[in-house]
Amino acid sequence: MLMRLFSKLFNIRDNVIVERPRSLTGEGLASKTQERHASLSQPRVALHAAPEAEVINWVDVTALFYSLLFAGGKDNGGVANNLEKRVIGDVEQALAIPDVIAAKVLRLPHDIIELDRQLANPEVDTDEVLKHIKRDPVLSAEVIKLCNSPAFKRGVKDITSLQQAVVALGREQLRRFVTSVKIREVVEIKPIYFRRFGAEVWRHSLQVAYLASELTPAAGDKDTAFMLGLLHDVGKIAIFQMLLDAFARAEPGEQPKSSLFRQVMTSKSLLLSALLARSWHLPPLFSNTLAVLSNPHQMPAEPLPKAIWTANHISECSMLWQAERLREPELLLLLERIGMDKPTFDELHEKLLLLS
Repeated sequence: MLMRLFSKLFNIRDNVIVERPRSLTGEGLASKTQERHASLSQPRVALHAAPEAEVINWVDVTALFYSLLFAGGKDNGGVANNLEKRVIGDVEQALAIPDVIAAKVLRLPHDIIELDRQLANPEVDTDEVLKHIKRDPVLSAEVIKLCNSPAFKRGVKDITSLQQAVVALGREQLRRFVTSVKIREVVEIKPIYFRRFGAEVWRHSLQVAYLASELTPAAGDKDTAFMLGLLHDVGKIAIFQMLLDAFARAEPGEQPKSSLFRQVMTSKSLLLSALLARSWHLPPLFSNTLAVLSNPHQMPAEPLPKAIWTANHISECSMLWQAERLREPELLLLLERIGMDKPTFDELHEKLLLLS
């Protein structure tokens, strides 16, 4: 399953390279979002595609995306139940002392930073990289599997050594692959309740990582954007772990369904992501960029945070559109916020479906 996912992610299925959508090349989406930045502060009205003169002033895409993660149950409005109050209190405590969450609730694999640093260096010593990969049997197996896929296999004989695999993959592709495998250990949880949550957040994180790396104008920032995309929702995973713990003490039938809890899962989870990045001792660029994203309704001005924000917006729209949670007038309004037309979105949407 993981092998098939990464074959799709890196455009290597059956030796066919999937062309990058036109919106992500030349004067495409990156330049369009720059032009539309000023319009975000103004309410937009979708008039042309709305049936029967329907007028839509605002669509809360983050609230709709929340409904994908927690299916079922009627919204209680702004009244939180005891379960939600308990979790909200835990979140406030986590924001005050994120080091405890980073150490006990959501740990970053200890070797990911060292591996990423080595693979980022064009002059990296292959033997040093191999030493780190060999320490992780699962990662070693995944690297060899990828190298033996039809897209990378260069002869009739299977590649059976890590050294052969590293040479065949290349440093840049190996870097993204290793980063994704390691972060997946953090993001893709397998809970007893709300079984879709971990899988949906992981799929969303992969999509954001891919899109962000494509949207980032500076070549040197593309790998950073990719990793930021993978990490941007770790705050949601931390809050979800708190929710699972709270279920043990919950009253029968209590569910996380109020708009107040939804707000915590969106804006405060983004802030928690930034604090976790700092607690994990990632470079300051990571926590600073994620902190800028803490207002999900405001597109940042700086290129790197803007790329993550836009990628997140596109991915949420794509997943909601796939799940039929958006009507077309609503989708058009959401696309207007980033200066994207429907044909361009359709092209991107089809490519993102490959990550399902």
